Amino acid sequence: MMDFLVIIVGGCISFGVVYGVIPPLISALKKRGMHVLDVNKKSKTMVARPGGPAILAGILCGITTLYLGTGQWTILATMPTIGAACVIGYIDDLRVMPGWFKPALLVVAAMPLILFGQYSTDLEFPLFGTVNIPILYLGVILAIIPIMGNTVNSIDVVNGVVSGYMTMAGVVVAIVLALLGRWEAFGLSVILVGASLAFYRYHRLPSRIFPGDSGALILGATYGCIAIYGGVEVVAAVALLPAIANSFFFLYSVKRVVEHRQIKRSPVYHDDDMMLHDTGDPQAPITLVRLILRNGPQSEGGVARQILKLGVFAAFLAILSGIMMIV
Repeated sequence: MMDFLVIIVGGCISFGVVYGVIPPLISALKKRGMHVLDVNKKSKTMVARPGGPAILAGILCGITTLYLGTGQWTILATMPTIGAACVIGYIDDLRVMPGWFKPALLVVAAMPLILFGQYSTDLEFPLFGTVNIPILYLGVILAIIPIMGNTVNSIDVVNGVVSGYMTMAGVVVAIVLALLGRWEAFGLSVILVGASLAFYRYHRLPSRIFPGDSGALILGATYGCIAIYGGVEVVAAVALLPAIANSFFFLYSVKRVVEHRQIKRSPVYHDDDMMLHDTGDPQAPITLVRLILRNGPQSEGGVARQILKLGVFAAFLAILSGIMMIV
């Protein structure tokens, strides 16, 4: 069992580094003109972007702490994948890349996980048991990192959602991993929770910084590493069901892999009071936010609360799935 105290210290360091790095990062980004308009605010509020470097620093410091405290070198295998996810996202933050760019390069980013070989080829399903797929599991690894990365990125729709959602999903997976006694992956999940929670402090409404593609991809890639190393791929996917549904609706409606910022027809619009409405445009993409607004207009905070409520429901299902794996 990995030293529980070391895990807690790693999570606290992850939290502390992100929390401490963000204020100077906000200042540096604004001085370099790296800020964007918050389109959901009535006043022309400019918000620093991206926050990915702060999230990366926190997670890597947390992982290093686990290694120094336990000597478990296998935890270091996640670093190249998480770092590559940050670089991929940062490039897209600076310049809008084609839709294939992030998924394709995230496949490459997943390869260090295979090269280090620290994973099980067993795919565990609640109730139905375990399936051993030695060769096919390599494909699972190459798929999980791009899917998790882009799925988490797709849920970054309003202030505080992606950081709040990943805090919750990280806690859920940590609970299941603790019940299963998989302490190395549990340690990584605590680090993810620490980084996500610290970022949420600055990302919640009204945001002072946006994660950008770099931040969202780091959170998604770290989450994917946890799923692979902990053998909780199904549980992790269940916890992300609302985000997965959002990605599915979007892809189904646009019928191609495309960058969100390249979509010309908006699925929502603001009224004079900055309430969000469904445009009703049949040619605009279908998204989770648009489906939420089918019940009537809502504020940005109202939309965020609805998404996080769906996250709570998915969290309950994920924990139930984890319990089913044990019994």
